Amino acid sequence: MPELPEVEAARALIERAALQREIAVVDDGDTYVCRPHAPGELADALTGRTLTAANRIGKSMWVETDEGEGPTLGLHLGMAGRIIIDGAHAGDPLSAAESREAEEAGGHPDPRLSGDPAWARFTVEFADGGRLVLFDKRRLGRAVLNPDLTHLGPDAAEISAADFRARVGRGDAPLKARIMDQSVLAGVGNLLADEALWRAEISPVRPAGELDDDELNRLRRAIRATTRDAIRLGGVHTGTLIEHRRRDGHCPRCGAPLVRAQVGGRTTWWCPEEQR
Repeated sequence: MPELPEVEAARALIERAALQREIAVVDDGDTYVCRPHAPGELADALTGRTLTAANRIGKSMWVETDEGEGPTLGLHLGMAGRIIIDGAHAGDPLSAAESREAEEAGGHPDPRLSGDPAWARFTVEFADGGRLVLFDKRRLGRAVLNPDLTHLGPDAAEISAADFRARVGRGDAPLKARIMDQSVLAGVGNLLADEALWRAEISPVRPAGELDDDELNRLRRAIRATTRDAIRLGGVHTGTLIEHRRRDGHCPRCGAPLVRAQVGGRTTWWCPEEQR
């Protein structure tokens, strides 16, 4: 599932491979992915424009056109989306088997795409012959003009220590639910939350308002470090705890059996000995 690090990789791919390219054709026929726009509305707005800047906050991306003079294209990867540009891809991490298939297929993230073009949910074709595709088997991604981002809190990778303490360290909600509330802190998903809380040695079920400043500072540092490591290593799935999130899983540090529960409606794993 794409979280902040995977979305940042997709944004960086757009910045690296799609900017300063003129849009020749847009396929916006998937009315669910492109809602609330009618078919042809994104095409009319974007055709002839040039992509000029790629931005991100949390798990949301937007691409400016014509140096900000044109409309903004908002892109969201949903639960399993990837961005493909001329064969390069970033977003939802590939399994080991998919990686092998991609390598055998010359780098394509899913060699079955040609057999099921419906998975190409939104496509921008450039005047130079290349293309940008929102590829999404589960059809939960979005492509929208001029997205409203006002409901998002500060980016989890950029928030200051004082702002983090003020926004996170309040209320009776379980801490994991608090840091995954995108209006409080943008970008923390389920795996990143479990990994960061494990690194910070803080229980996900503690009421957020009970944490002191030292604990909140430690959690912020853990979130930032987890995010940096995941970007560098290729995704949140590379975290130290993540491979142990299973029924027989044990804490990678102390060896204690991990606890599993639903916290904030999400499956959560933690070490009962170290995370208090």
